[in-house]
Amino acid sequence: MAATGVLSGMRVVEAAAFVAAPLGGMTLAQMGADVIRIDTLGGGLDYRRWPVTDDDTSLFWTGLNKSKRSVALDLSSQEGRELAMALICAPGPDAGLFVTNFPPRGWLDYDRLRAGRSDLIQLTLQGDRHGGSAVDYTVNPRLGVPAMTGPASSGEPVNHVLPAWDLITGQMVAVGLLAAERHRGRTGQGQHIKLSLQDVGLAVMAHLGFIEEARRGQPRARHGNELFGAFGRDFRCADGERVMVVGLTGKQWRAIADATGLGAEFDALGRQLGLDLAQEGNRFRARREIGERVGAWIAARPLAAVAQAFDAQGVCWTRYQGIEQLVNSDPECSPANPMFSTLHQPGVGEVLAPGIPLDFQGSGRLPAQPAPVLGQHTEEVLAQLLGLDTAQFGRLAERGVVARPPVG
Repeated sequence: MAATGVLSGMRVVEAAAFVAAPLGGMTLAQMGADVIRIDTLGGGLDYRRWPVTDDDTSLFWTGLNKSKRSVALDLSSQEGRELAMALICAPGPDAGLFVTNFPPRGWLDYDRLRAGRSDLIQLTLQGDRHGGSAVDYTVNPRLGVPAMTGPASSGEPVNHVLPAWDLITGQMVAVGLLAAERHRGRTGQGQHIKLSLQDVGLAVMAHLGFIEEARRGQPRARHGNELFGAFGRDFRCADGERVMVVGLTGKQWRAIADATGLGAEFDALGRQLGLDLAQEGNRFRARREIGERVGAWIAARPLAAVAQAFDAQGVCWTRYQGIEQLVNSDPECSPANPMFSTLHQPGVGEVLAPGIPLDFQGSGRLPAQPAPVLGQHTEEVLAQLLGLDTAQFGRLAERGVVARPPVG
C-alpha cells in the first residue's frame, strides 16, 4: 500500500527565501502537507543562489523546495498581492497556516491577513527578536562560536561551514506551526508566532552549557578535533587514512580498550595519574596520554586492520572522507538507504534526493518529490482554492499578474 503522509490534508502557504523558512515548509511537505510557495515573477531572492548548474539552475533552491507547489504572482501589483492574501486565507479546516521570513508588513501584516481569516496561524521568522537582519555568519560571531572553533593554537576566528542555526530554526518553524495548529484545533484560536534565528542560537548555547560555563568564568576554549569532556579525537593510520575515535560512554571506552588491547595500559595510566578513567571527565583530563597510546596503535596499522578491530568490538568511530567519496562509494548516501531515491528535477536532470529522515512505521515514509518549476501550479492552485476559471486566469496572464510556466 502506498504511503500516506501523516500530514495529508493540511495546507500551508509559504512566502520565504534562503534556508530556515523554506526548510520548515519542506519538512511539512515531506510529511504530506500541501505546501504552496508564493513566488515573485522571475523568482525571489534565492532563486539563483549557489550552487548552480552550468545553465544557472540553483541546486540550493531546488534542494530546499522539494515536494511543494509554486504559485508565481506579480507581487509589485495590488492585484497580485490581493491574490496572495486570498490564498493565505483560503477556507479549509486544515488550512490557514502561513510561514514567512519577510517583514510582516503590507500584504504580510498579520492583522491585515487575519481580517480575511480570524483563525489564521502565521509564523514570522526574523533575524533577531527586534526584526533585524541576521544569518548564521553574523549570529555565530555574536555568540562566540568562531572563538571556540579551530586548532587550539589559533588566535583567529574560524567560521563554521554548516549553517547550524538555520537548520535548527527550520525544524522549529515546523514544530511551531504544528503546535499552533494543535492549539487552534482545541480552542479555535489562531495566532501570530514570531521566531528569531538569533534567539534559537542563544537558546541552544544555553542548553548545551556554553553560556553558564562562561558566566562561571570558564569560557569554552578551542580544542581542535578533540571531543570536549571525554575522550575522542582524530588519528592517522599507517596508510595515511584518518579516523575519528570516540570514547564518550563507558561502553564506548571499554570497546576501545578491547579493540586495541590497551586495557592494562589504560589501567596503569589511571593509577599513575590518580584518575579513574571509567569517568568520562577524567578521560578528558588524560586525553593527551590516552591519545599517545591509541595513536601509536592506530599509526602501526592500515585502515582495513583498524576497521576490522574496531568493528569487531563495536567501537564508536568513522573514517574521514570527502563529499566526493561519500557520493561515489558510501552506500548510506544512495538508494540503498530507503530515505533516498533518484528523481528527475526540472532544470537539473537526475538527482539523488532524500525524503524526510523520520521513518513513520504506521503510515510510511513518502518518497521525495522534485521542487516545482517556478509558477508551475499557479493556474491549478488559483482554480482549486479561489475558483478562477480558465478565462479569468487568461486575463490575469494578459495583464502580467501571473505568468504561465514554461512548456515542458
